[in-house]
Amino acid sequence: MAAVGIKELKAHLSTYVSMARDGERIEVTDRGKTVAVLGPDDREREILMDLVGKGLARWSERKPTLSFSTGRVKGEPVSETIVRMRG
Repeated sequence: MAAVGIKELKAHLSTYVSMARDGERIEVTDRGKTVAVLGPDDREREILMDLVGKGLARWSERKPTLSFSTGRVKGEPVSETIVRMRG
């Protein structure tokens, strides 16, 4: 886990947000003490790791990919269904 001071974080926020988006956790410090952690939502990571463990997805610390095809659903598009139900 990378550590960064508040001043450095402010100066390069987009860089650290990109790192967090890619799955890295960044420890935010103030005068040497951790005050926050910037990173992905743990619940999403737990779900992803469960799918990887079951062989249903692959992940190489970037964008995850499914190991199976989701297929196509027959019928009208969801957008048409919503319009029809509203009308």
